[in-house]
Amino acid sequence: MSTTPLPLLEPQPRARRVAHERVRLAKRLRHQVGRAIADFGMIEDGDKVMVCLSGGKDSYTMLDILLQLREKAPVRFELHAVNLDQKQPDFPAHVLPAYLESLGVPYTILEQDTYSVVKRVVPEGKTLCSLCSRLRRGALYAHAEAEGFTKIALGHHRDDLVATFFLNLFFHAKLAGMPPKLRSDDGKHVVIRPLAYVRESDIASYAEVRGFPIIPCNLCGSQENLQRKQVQKMMAEWEAQTPGRIENIARALGDVRPSQLSDATLFDFLNLGARGTMPLPDAHAWLSGDARDDADDA
Repeated sequence: MSTTPLPLLEPQPRARRVAHERVRLAKRLRHQVGRAIADFGMIEDGDKVMVCLSGGKDSYTMLDILLQLREKAPVRFELHAVNLDQKQPDFPAHVLPAYLESLGVPYTILEQDTYSVVKRVVPEGKTLCSLCSRLRRGALYAHAEAEGFTKIALGHHRDDLVATFFLNLFFHAKLAGMPPKLRSDDGKHVVIRPLAYVRESDIASYAEVRGFPIIPCNLCGSQENLQRKQVQKMMAEWEAQTPGRIENIARALGDVRPSQLSDATLFDFLNLGARGTMPLPDAHAWLSGDARDDADDA
């Protein structure tokens, strides 16, 4: 029995394939951001959201996706972009206003010379990020309170959350990370991270496709020996060796099992398996040997 070979399909034109991938990427980002908003209750009806825009790929992507989601969201909320002009040398102050005006997005440019403060206070060669971050956060929180914003949206993504976990693990000896949603220490603000499920590589691709007018940070961009950069290098090597490892770690941050760790404040190890109602010996007694001596005396 003879068979007639089927003709091979013509390869899809490259331009069409590229356009298809761009549509899939945008859809994936909308889905991931929407899921994060739903999972953590980030945005409610009537919210007035302050979108912190730095001029980097992450915050541009966050604003862009939030604008798309708002069109079909089941709740009504406002988006207001806020940028902190830290008076860095050669900062192109016209870029963000022009971009936001082209979108019709309401915005505010705050001006605070944190650059001079950081350069004056931090010794040469030391990390600038910590002080810079505190000053920036203080200015943004003060503005949010003054203007009555109900949520503050930051552009940290999945890889940032994982990197922060390892920074705390390696350098601060604690299991802590960067939560998708938190209340500020003073209790006045709710901070949300809508990109919590989004990979940095997808954000980079999306920013390139959208042609965002990226503004580099000249304050800390030249500091190559930061702890965060060490962790990011480690993560990149892990991902190259075992693709999907960072995604597994990110998912693990949402599947914490206190009984499988060692924090006695989160799980009642003291009473686990206890055979009676007698109080357990004081820890200091165990350390000093008093508990054993008392038992011998009895």
